[in-house]
Amino acid sequence: MRRRRKAVTVRPPASRLLPTATAVALLAVLGPAATVHAASTGTPTIRLSTAYLSGAVGASGDPVVTVTVAQSGADASGLTVTASSSSRSAVAGTGDVRVTGTGGSRTVAVTARAQGYADLTLKVTGTDGKSATTTLHYAASPAVQHAADARYLTGASDASAAVDVGGGYVLVANDEDNTLRLYDGSASGAPVRSWNLSSALGATKEVDIEGAARVGNTVYWTGSLGNNKDGVYKADRNTVFTTTLSGSGAATSVAFGTAGHRLRDDLVAWDHANGDRYGFAAATADGQTPKQVDGFNVEGLEFAPGSTTTAYVSFRAPLVPPSEGGKALLVPVTNMDQVVRGTKAAFGTPVELDLGGLSVRDLRRNDKGQYLIVAGSWAAEDNSAPYALYRWDGVAGHQPVKVLDLPTADAGGWESVVSVPDLDVPGGRVQLITDDGSADLYGDGTQAKDLTHPEWQKSRSTFFTLG
Repeated sequence: MRRRRKAVTVRPPASRLLPTATAVALLAVLGPAATVHAASTGTPTIRLSTAYLSGAVGASGDPVVTVTVAQSGADASGLTVTASSSSRSAVAGTGDVRVTGTGGSRTVAVTARAQGYADLTLKVTGTDGKSATTTLHYAASPAVQHAADARYLTGASDASAAVDVGGGYVLVANDEDNTLRLYDGSASGAPVRSWNLSSALGATKEVDIEGAARVGNTVYWTGSLGNNKDGVYKADRNTVFTTTLSGSGAATSVAFGTAGHRLRDDLVAWDHANGDRYGFAAATADGQTPKQVDGFNVEGLEFAPGSTTTAYVSFRAPLVPPSEGGKALLVPVTNMDQVVRGTKAAFGTPVELDLGGLSVRDLRRNDKGQYLIVAGSWAAEDNSAPYALYRWDGVAGHQPVKVLDLPTADAGGWESVVSVPDLDVPGGRVQLITDDGSADLYGDGTQAKDLTHPEWQKSRSTFFTLG
């Protein structure tokens, strides 16, 4: 008799079982053929380090702008940046804009075609075609002589005194404010650092800084000491002060030292006691403007040969005698190290130099006791009058020798000499800086000092080779 086999039921694994209600719900949500989509990208962004930029026709190494771009969901290296339009192609067109760099940070440079203004539209485009734009407001000044050796120091236009701080860097004063600015003297662009000394000086108006001299790590600065352009006495201009340097080059730091506020009064009293030979009392009277042939206006400061206490206070006005062809005037202050602390000034024998009828706009001494003097008109605010560079040994009674006629007709007036090379070695390079405050840089009748954007304000630095 055969035995009956039991029926065996085969069940699928539990993981393959799905309650009917759950399955129906999933089908309702996913549909019969669900599709997975890639993450979407956002609209690109574009941001400028500054919305304002200046350049010059024929310039080498004009300032640049940094552009930061991004796009959510995309790699920044896949974004493209272009100039898509220009409001004035005659000044700078889209083809004059160069974009370099990769990733999220790019550099934009512009080549100027002509003097004037142009708004340049910069566009960032993602790999998916999405884009965004921003506007760069560009201003171009005209071509200048020695363009290949010129650099533009932006952020202020009235450079009035400068000292070498090493490594090609220059500390520059501006006579329209009380701020010292540190620049890379070999490149065009904005200051690396700046120090506003108004509070330390207790000044509510500009000191009208016009001269500087360095002794070790101490820099001596002088205001113009004269009345303002309206013939009004302003106490802040009657200032000499010091700063102390630490570090050098790009790492230079500036600390305020001391200040004195009586040198103008001491000069007037000294001249009166000596028969009013130079007319200082009359020139500083109420209503007398400083930039006259018989005016009172200091523009240069440097120490006498081998001295750290006697400084030559050098005058733009007056000439001696106060007429065409007069000589330039230097008055030695024999205790300048104490005058900057408020002590009454003591004076040596005045020095009168034949600079061909020009006055001192700046002077600088090197460690060999050799001096260079920037000579210019007592009247000119620009380069419409002659300028020249003279060599001198710093000794009273020894006359300077002209080494170079400086170019004229360009914007600005030659105002500062940074440092003096060894004048006995041919081929030395000297760096001069212009005060462009009164210049119409962009052809619209606006003086540079009145421009509303500091990126458009600038002074020009030029290197000259001496024979």
